[in-house]
Amino acid sequence: MKKNIFFYGLILALGIAAPFLFPAFKLQISFMWILVVLSLTWDVQGGQMGYNSFGNILFFGIGMYVCSSVQIGIFFPLGEWTASGGEKTFIHTPLQYFQGFFIGLISAAIVPAIVAAVIGYGILGLRGQYFAICTLGLGIAAGEIASGIELIGAGQGMTSPPWPKGIGSIELRSQFFYYLCFILMVVTFLFLKWAYQTRFGLTLNAIRDNEDKAEAMGIHTMRYKMLGWVVSAFFLGIAGGLMGNMIGYIEPVEIAFAGATYGVFMVLMAILGGKGTLWGPVIGAMVFHIFKEGFWTFFLGWQYVALGALIVIIVVFFPEGIMGWVREKYPDKFGEVVDESDIKAQVELK
Repeated sequence: MKKNIFFYGLILALGIAAPFLFPAFKLQISFMWILVVLSLTWDVQGGQMGYNSFGNILFFGIGMYVCSSVQIGIFFPLGEWTASGGEKTFIHTPLQYFQGFFIGLISAAIVPAIVAAVIGYGILGLRGQYFAICTLGLGIAAGEIASGIELIGAGQGMTSPPWPKGIGSIELRSQFFYYLCFILMVVTFLFLKWAYQTRFGLTLNAIRDNEDKAEAMGIHTMRYKMLGWVVSAFFLGIAGGLMGNMIGYIEPVEIAFAGATYGVFMVLMAILGGKGTLWGPVIGAMVFHIFKEGFWTFFLGWQYVALGALIVIIVVFFPEGIMGWVREKYPDKFGEVVDESDIKAQVELK
């Protein structure tokens, strides 16, 4: 127990101190916390429940658009903002900016959760590859729909409200968003850690192992599948709202509903770290982000080749992820009883 408290305290301290220890990488670390949230929330379905979803990017994009639209719309005409270049015509006061921002974040959490609840009954009745293919179409359809809505800038996209002048430099802005991203990651992690220890977590695992038997035992599986998707959408919407403000520009296909990048990344990160575990998605997201940023910095032009190679390496050499490999190599560290006779027998067979 004391070791766990010390471990979590150390991570918390490092997260708080990171902007001062690595000031040049503040933005990159902020994006890393967002990727951790994406990985953790995807694992609710893909790892804990066994439903491989490719449509969670839908909630990320909705949160991005909703947050910025609310920030703008409660003070200025949204259509005029997108038509006139936004910040060039309308200027938020510091009070307006922060009021709009936090109301926007709340809306970015609620609206995707409602969308998940509405479409969940139709989609979560599917299983296996049918569910995966159906969810894949969600992000694609959402990007095309957003590209046709003039109110939010259509295909040309829209700008999010800029950091108001007179309340600090760009450095203060980056610190503000860094700590919000870090807080979101911590809250998401702690909430899921608690949830997985309750009936909710046990039921998700029962659905993953054998959904038919779970239903035969009287478990209302649809209710828990819906709840899992709503929880994912809630945190993904907040992550999208933060990402849209950090980037400053929202484009429907390449940024908001970017299934080919963020939509794939969240799956890869969870698998790399070890899906179905609590720490796997966290470790996978961090390793993936460092790998990706390294190639973006030193081997620009080859980054997608490197990511393709990473996918092959993950599938071939780490099918159970980093956590699965560590658990197999050091089972005693995870509280598993190690039978020495079994180890000797395995060594002799090899």
